[in-house]
Amino acid sequence: MTSGVRRTLLVAGLVLGTTAGYPAPPASAVTPPPIDDALLPEAAAPRPQEPTEQSGNCSASTRPAKEDKSARHGGLDLESLWQLSRGAGQTVAVIDTGVARHRLLPHLVPGGDYVSTGDGTQDCDGHGTIVAGIVGAAPTERDGHTFGGVAPDAALISIRQSSNAFRRTADAGGSGVGDVATMAMAVRTAADLGATVINISSVACLPADEDIGDGALGAALAYAVDVKNVVVVAAAGNLGTAGQCTTQNPLSDPARPGMPNWDDVNVVVSPSWYDDYVLTVGSVDKDGSPSRFSIAGPWVDVAAPGEMVVALDPAGEGLIDTVPGSVDAQPISGTSYAAPVVAGIAALIRARVPQLTARQVMKRIEDTALDPGAGWNPRVGHGVVDALAAVSADIADRPGPTTPPPASPQAVGTTPDDRPRSFAFGGAAVCVAVVAAAATLSTGRLRRREGRDRITHD
Repeated sequence: MTSGVRRTLLVAGLVLGTTAGYPAPPASAVTPPPIDDALLPEAAAPRPQEPTEQSGNCSASTRPAKEDKSARHGGLDLESLWQLSRGAGQTVAVIDTGVARHRLLPHLVPGGDYVSTGDGTQDCDGHGTIVAGIVGAAPTERDGHTFGGVAPDAALISIRQSSNAFRRTADAGGSGVGDVATMAMAVRTAADLGATVINISSVACLPADEDIGDGALGAALAYAVDVKNVVVVAAAGNLGTAGQCTTQNPLSDPARPGMPNWDDVNVVVSPSWYDDYVLTVGSVDKDGSPSRFSIAGPWVDVAAPGEMVVALDPAGEGLIDTVPGSVDAQPISGTSYAAPVVAGIAALIRARVPQLTARQVMKRIEDTALDPGAGWNPRVGHGVVDALAAVSADIADRPGPTTPPPASPQAVGTTPDDRPRSFAFGGAAVCVAVVAAAATLSTGRLRRREGRDRITHD
């Protein structure tokens, strides 16, 4: 960053409040910038782009999960799913705050560190470990229930891309490391390391009339999907009283029910708005109703359970159901935790039907989702995911060649982006949930407003 204001954006699953009373900025039609392959980050070993230092204490978990709580991901029938697929042979990259080593993460692989000098298996914030456990924790019996990740046989690559417990050494008084430039690098790193699925539970969130400057991220997403055949899944983002996602987008356009509305977007969420390349996941409660905190948008594709989560303890060997380090025992909730449910489902599908391309996998998840009624809507997209249907659906009419990822990992990274403004991702689950959003290309489905190819400025 050479000038201007650096905005730290949070990657967290905890919702501390809502902003129903916040005024919305003027609505305007937006679309993501066109993909420019020249902006694709170069391959390089992951490393911080500037000197960093730890600025806060690491989160510590002190409360085990309550004895009377079911250790399931939103009621998923894991046993039935695992009879069909357990994700063997798949590799899910978790781009987050790092993933701590845990007895229930036997397939964890270090993927690199953009925050400090680690290898990706350090998690000072606790967020990435929770996310990784939802994707692929080994099964364990607890209170008569089976706790486990959705795809327990999948390998997990941990890439630490952000943290709220660190800051740039030159940024005295600041906090948070990670921005859209390092997110672009991390996406390329994950794709080149052989990931078949990437989970992003982070967002950059700004008013629709401001420029996020995320062209390199768009190029990296296109590279992952179209060159490396990777399924990219990301969270829709959370509405909260802190951070930048303080405004909700319109919930519907009465004149065009069931159709994405790019004309009245109040807040832009990246990487969500790169709708051709990523599968956005909103959150629902245990009854399947949209979570109040889940950011709506024309890029939302599906929804998954994201409230009252039971997860791995990032600072121990057991399970937790409250945010690490929270003094008020805040429940673990947020779109951060809905996304890895879908990432796990994608790994199950890819293991069971390896001939499907990344785009076909994403479309299959959409097509088998439970119809919310009246067609697509901006809070849950095509509906709540039906994991069993997605994994077991007839695929006779969906053949397609696939380009396998590299057989062996390669260290990759990028050259820093010298644009004047940089929008940062932070990373502590004790902060408000501003989580990743993204969406997928579906053949024949309108997602962009024709005739627009860049963010509008008022």
